[in-house]
Amino acid sequence: MQELYKKYRPKSLKRIIGQEGTVTILSVMIKNNKVPHAILFAGESGCGKTTIARILSNQLNCSKHDFNEINCADFRGIDMVRDIRKRMLQSPIDGSCRVWLIDECHKLSNDAQNAFLKILEDTPKHVYFFLATTLPQKLLKTIQTRCTVLNVSELTQKETISLITYICKKEKKVLSEEVMESIAEHSEGSPRKALFILNQIIDIKEEDDQLNAVSSVNTQKQAIEIARALMRPKTNWKEMAIILQKVKEDPESLRYMILGYANAILLKSGNARAYLLIEALRDNFYDSKKAGLSAACYEVVAGT
Repeated sequence: MQELYKKYRPKSLKRIIGQEGTVTILSVMIKNNKVPHAILFAGESGCGKTTIARILSNQLNCSKHDFNEINCADFRGIDMVRDIRKRMLQSPIDGSCRVWLIDECHKLSNDAQNAFLKILEDTPKHVYFFLATTLPQKLLKTIQTRCTVLNVSELTQKETISLITYICKKEKKVLSEEVMESIAEHSEGSPRKALFILNQIIDIKEEDDQLNAVSSVNTQKQAIEIARALMRPKTNWKEMAIILQKVKEDPESLRYMILGYANAILLKSGNARAYLLIEALRDNFYDSKKAGLSAACYEVVAGT
């Protein structure tokens, strides 16, 4: 069964819930044939930046052969930028243009950003660059000023419930107002997160079980996010603090799940960092609560 957030990913600007300002601006640009060749989509994770960029690419008649999506979490160096500079001179294969969607562009190295700046200064007419980022302030100011910046905001509670209602109607499911409000609260304005949670609970019959499942799904998701960040040797405290500031779940429940995650890695690979996680999170957080979680995470990040 296809996941709901993939199944119902909008295929047109008209199907975008929320983002009225950005959708209006793009619609006018498309109508007047004045789409900028460099657009920076800025906003929180899971709010629709890459979805909107893909829709815009289709509106520009970019074929799948001429559409390139790069995640800078995996490719962030100057060699990647050099490859783009070489390939962008080639004519489109099928459609009328070539598009590069560069996700998490703030993770580009400093050298790569400087090299990319030169590309933006001399972009061919048949090439468009759509950049997506949660941290635009980490980009060179000169890159920001050469892009048209469009903000993609988090959904309101009302907009999130509207999205959930629409999906439930399509799936022929009925949820109570309380359950939908709980999903909206736990999704924190992210449509992707809302549909991820909905996907997990939509077939549960009893309302109380649905409410408990909503909380459990969110706790598990946050625990995995924290554990993965702690397992990355390059994670700094500033990045870790941003993740912890969003924590709304019970710290002790998170500790239990993170320990399970670290233990599985330790038993499988003997990873020394997994051992550090277990050591740091050995004591419970019943008294220290969120402060205890923060201290344990700081011990791992700052101590390595």
